[in-house]
Amino acid sequence: MTQSPKPPLRHVFDCRYADAPDVDVSLAEGDALRTMAARGACRSFLDRPVPDDLLDVLCATAFASPTKSDLQQRDIILLRSSETRAKLAELVPGQTWVAEAPMIAVFCGNNRRQRLIQEWHEIPFANDHLDALFNAVADAAIALGAFVTAAEAVGLGCCPISAVRNDAAAVSALLGLPQHVFPLAGLAIGYPSTPPVVSKRLPLAVTRHFDGYSEDGLRLAVTAYDQDRAKAQPYVQQRLTNVFGTKSNYSWSDDKARQYSQEERADFGSYIRAQGFNLK
Repeated sequence: MTQSPKPPLRHVFDCRYADAPDVDVSLAEGDALRTMAARGACRSFLDRPVPDDLLDVLCATAFASPTKSDLQQRDIILLRSSETRAKLAELVPGQTWVAEAPMIAVFCGNNRRQRLIQEWHEIPFANDHLDALFNAVADAAIALGAFVTAAEAVGLGCCPISAVRNDAAAVSALLGLPQHVFPLAGLAIGYPSTPPVVSKRLPLAVTRHFDGYSEDGLRLAVTAYDQDRAKAQPYVQQRLTNVFGTKSNYSWSDDKARQYSQEERADFGSYIRAQGFNLK
């Protein structure tokens, strides 16, 4: 079977950004940047298992990513049991595709190991404050990004599942997470049944800064992005029409504003404290 030619890197950037960067010829010849730039969320998978040895390779690659002070405060829990995957899917209602994923991984922040190391060496843990949580969050997030990049480089599709934090206590109970270990995100993994969509992103002028933060021209840039994205990727369904009604020119910023008009995960701070973290 003949594979269709891969689009050049500049074309991929043009699909993403209104102000796509120039691409040096030497960069355009490689596959690594093109694979990363062309990635998209995958929520539709073939009925084909992901081999255990491949998952081990991906975990090893993810854990090779940067980690704060070599503390290595992240873990990946692979849900090999279809029963466990089904139970997790029940905890993220409204996302039926989760139950159909051949594999689900849960990326966890882990500050427990460091505290155990302190106990083993009989040395006090002097950093029982917000930074202990923050470091573990960052470590887990870096590993998640590295895993996704590696998985997509070998032909898999992925989609992060932040909704595992909607009922973090129940997810913790399901996975047996001890104190100072918490779920950051799930990740659906499998072989794509359809090519992932390359979603447009905010222009680099909004998110890339020089020598300091700036919001010059931000509102005009977001308005232009809304219009550009609506032409390329119109929303099939509008959010919370019972509250806000239906708009003829529904946009990305409309959707995000409506999304964050509803309280979500308001108990996550209480959960984190119950896991033993001091947020002072």
